[in-house]
Amino acid sequence: MRIEKCYFCSSNIYPGHGINFVRNDCKMFRFCRSKCHKAFKMKRNPRKVKWTKAFRKSHGKELAIDSTFELEKKRNVPVKYNRELWQNTIHAMKRIQEIRTRRQNQFIKQRLKAGKKLELKDDEKEVEQHIHLIEPRVTEEEVYNAALNKTKQKLQEKQKLVEVESMDMD
Repeated sequence: MRIEKCYFCSSNIYPGHGINFVRNDCKMFRFCRSKCHKAFKMKRNPRKVKWTKAFRKSHGKELAIDSTFELEKKRNVPVKYNRELWQNTIHAMKRIQEIRTRRQNQFIKQRLKAGKKLELKDDEKEVEQHIHLIEPRVTEEEVYNAALNKTKQKLQEKQKLVEVESMDMD
């Protein structure tokens, strides 16, 4: 079972799916769906259509150059069946897939870092402009101290009143 790649968007085409287009010079173009086929007939450039993998790779949205992509290349050299070779190949495919996902995740994190820095700068600028709207945070200790100070003031006022009354009585 061979899984082909769409000529336009580079997505997978499974057996029994998609459209084959054969040009007069016998070149075959395989498309995953009619959307890709129509875009090809309208002579659209896949690198300029935003939903294609070619666009994403050419604009730095996806990992474009990596050694893990070498395994996917089509080989037309026949190889004699060898059970050990097949087992090693399957094990290598799994390992390469793990490496590829790790590298892609790292690439995405690296790409999004710049956006996070810009977002942080914008947030700092907005806070700086509208600092008057932000109320200071009050901790429990500050609330306790404020209540304690109020009670102390009330006690002092009562003591002063008692002193004034005692002076008046004399």
